[in-house]
Amino acid sequence: MDHMKKVQKERKEQKPEQSEQTQRVQQLSNVQNTGQAQEMQQLHEVRSEQGSEQQPERIQPRQHPSDVHHTGQAQEMRQLQGMHNEQRSEQSEQTKQLQGVHKVQHSQQVDQLWDKQDVLKTDRLQALLDQKPLSLIVSLPANDPALARAAKEEGADALKVHYNVGHRASGSHFGPLDEYTEVFDAIRSEFGGPLGVVPSGSIEGTRREDVERLAGMGFDFYSIYAHHLPSFMLRDLGLASTFAINDEYDPSLVAGAAHFGFTALEASIVPGKEYGTPLSFADVLHYRRLVQQAGIPVLVPSQRKLVPEDIPVLHHSGVKAIMLGAIVTGKTEDQLRRAVSNFRNAMDRLAGRDGL
Repeated sequence: MDHMKKVQKERKEQKPEQSEQTQRVQQLSNVQNTGQAQEMQQLHEVRSEQGSEQQPERIQPRQHPSDVHHTGQAQEMRQLQGMHNEQRSEQSEQTKQLQGVHKVQHSQQVDQLWDKQDVLKTDRLQALLDQKPLSLIVSLPANDPALARAAKEEGADALKVHYNVGHRASGSHFGPLDEYTEVFDAIRSEFGGPLGVVPSGSIEGTRREDVERLAGMGFDFYSIYAHHLPSFMLRDLGLASTFAINDEYDPSLVAGAAHFGFTALEASIVPGKEYGTPLSFADVLHYRRLVQQAGIPVLVPSQRKLVPEDIPVLHHSGVKAIMLGAIVTGKTEDQLRRAVSNFRNAMDRLAGRDGL
């Protein structure tokens, strides 16, 4: 029993000693850890200093005198750009104002254009087709100065008359050239734009002596079906030349027209039994194909019952002129005035919308 007590006493004495030793070991361990941490921190600081020494200091570039000059130029360019934008706005407003000019003033401006000395008479039609995105030609239902005057005042860009031909659309028959000499002279004296003429309704009726007089009478171009056009009309007659094709022609043949110096193609491709019917997309596709193949401006006559709403799609097809005839204009002066005015307004709206 005494021996057990003695052993327990010794164990109690050893536990404090072990506890003190454990504490000393932990303290030493903490000191070591602290030292290692300090060493690690010092090492990290040294590496950071070395890294910062190795990274080159960012140097702000000095502004070269030329840079200052360029900066000034850039500011001037911005100012000029602002001035140009203001000028464009002013020009846009001026353009809108000009588009609102009365139709009579429009016809007067057309007359002045053709009176310029640098525009030859025989170049009037070509100049018109080159300068305007879409032109308005009126084929008069009768050789009447009053109808010509009405078309001019309502905004027609060019006029066309007839002789020695029967006209299907109007149901009219036009007599020989000598019958209209004074009438044509009166129309020419009042209208300064391109003036064209249909000289015959058949190849047999196309008389050389008449055709050779046309330029001297003030005409600018002739218009005739290709199968009515004799070979002598392919030479220089002092006139711009246009020819028409009907629905029986092979469209691929028109590609050769430019070789013979023709100014324009009249796409009279609607079958006679369909005259006066509305324009369809099929028609537009035919016109588009001719535009792509002809290589010269394409004119579309109003064999269909065209309406002003047809103007945008016809323009988009690439044709260069709409030729209004009796199917659209009617036969009286009042009817013609209304039709020409409506189409003129439609074209002017198109020009204003597209900035043409």
